[in-house]
Parts: sequence; structure tokens; C-alpha cells
Amino acid sequence: MAPKAPAPKAPFAPVPTDDDLPRALQPPGWPRPQGYANGMTAKGRVVLTGGVVGWDMMQNFPDSFAGQARQTFSNMLKILAEGGAGPEHLVRLTWYVTDLDEYRASLKELGRAYRETIGTYYPAMAVVQVTGLVEKAAKIEIEATAVVPE
Repeated sequence: MAPKAPAPKAPFAPVPTDDDLPRALQPPGWPRPQGYANGMTAKGRVVLTGGVVGWDMMQNFPDSFAGQARQTFSNMLKILAEGGAGPEHLVRLTWYVTDLDEYRASLKELGRAYRETIGTYYPAMAVVQVTGLVEKAAKIEIEATAVVPE
């Protein structure tokens, strides 16, 4: 008897449920972090960016830290979208900044730019000061990790 042919694949992936989306990890009794998560859990296909800076398509940078951050967020989302990911799939952001004092002084504007661009998705994050970035005019560079449910 000939082997049975495999069933045809469905033309569309199943619609993910809330259980499929990344979820923040919050140990009991710990204070809730503001603007980030202590950790994340997710299952699915991983989408990564390289270091993303805040230049436009002509490779021009805004002057302000918050302006560069806003453009960086936008650029990062465009890259993630190419891999089928959106802000709701973010599980980790690593920020490299050239000046922690400038970062701290920009927190209010940064928060607004983040929420207006990314929304209220706060993955695990780290901010690291570096002595410089490859692009000399860059003040911030971000690497993103997202997990898209399969």
C-alpha cells in the first residue's frame, strides 16, 4: 500500500492568542519596573536587529538625544516589520548611549517618543554607556529582539 500523502498546509498561520504573545516576568513582591520589564518569556520565531541608529534615509541625524531616539525607534520597527514582527513581539532592547547624563536629562521626552512610536510594550531592557558608536554623529544605538508566535 502506498504511503498516505501529507495533508495540505493551511494557507494562513493560526491567529495567536494572548498566551502566545511575549509576557513580562514579575517576581512576587518585587516593585513593578517603570518603562521596562525585569524579564520576558515567549515562544515562536526570533527576529533580531543589528545595532540601529537614529538617522533618516539620507543618513542625517536629528540634533537632540530624544530626536535620535524617536528616529531609532521608527527605524527599528521598520526592520522588525520586515521579519513579520511588531512592537508587541519585543522581548529585549539593549540601548547603547554615548552620554548617560544626556540620556537621564531626556527621560521625559524619551518616554513620550517611546510611547508614541512603540506604544506601551515594555520588554526587558538594558542601557549601557559607551565611549563612541561607529556613526560619529549617533548618540544612541539599539539592538532589538522580538519573538513572533508561530
